Amino acid sequence: MERVLSNMVGRTARIFAISRIDWGRAAHQSAIFRGARRAAIAIAILGTGAIQALAAGQTGALRLELNKLEASETGCRTYFVITNKDDRAYDAFQLDLIFFGSDGVIAKRIAVDAAPLRAAKTSVKLFDVGGLSCANIGSILVNDVIACRSGAENRSDCIRTIVPESRLSVPLMK
Repeated sequence: MERVLSNMVGRTARIFAISRIDWGRAAHQSAIFRGARRAAIAIAILGTGAIQALAAGQTGALRLELNKLEASETGCRTYFVITNKDDRAYDAFQLDLIFFGSDGVIAKRIAVDAAPLRAAKTSVKLFDVGGLSCANIGSILVNDVIACRSGAENRSDCIRTIVPESRLSVPLMK
């Protein structure tokens, strides 16, 4: 992303350098080129802003990290680190998780309640997956967000704000 931004800054600098060239001898040519220069500068500035907005959108408001798998009496205990970068708290945050075996076949589907999630806070949530050993988990899919509510506002776009990550060899994806 920095490379793209630096390219945009470089282009903007070249546009400014071009703007110092004597564009012509006639007055009407000067007016035409002034307009073209202004348009080029505006496009370069707006383009840089759009790239920055895209970069900000990629960071996501909710980072969901699979941090640890631990054998439990009933199966496997999963540890998730959830970083809420949003300025709003979530009273309801339920996930539909699909566990795939190491062979790629669906092994288990569970719904988990990760609420509450406080605003601008990192939390650790533990969920037990009964009947499935940790060694048999090949990957985990965040299939959907079943419930997502912030105050009185029910949100339908929560799946888009999640950025899945894994510290393990078991991938977490959406």
